[in-house]
Amino acid sequence: MAYSVVSKKSGKTYYLHLREQKRKDGGVTRLYFFASDIKDGSVDALPDDKEVVENERTGLPFLKTRA
Repeated sequence: MAYSVVSKKSGKTYYLHLREQKRKDGGVTRLYFFASDIKDGSVDALPDDKEVVENERTGLPFLKTRA
């Protein structure tokens, strides 16, 4: 089951996804994003070094690196 978050502002459920993007130097960048539907690339758990924060104005969740 995909990791989910319910928006406090709108009450909608968002699911965490991961897409790995290859860079020109051969490395890989991990792109995390939330979507309202479960699609390919859904993630079951939150990464250890990240936390979920909600945008106060829009209610959309995003990941932030823990301090």
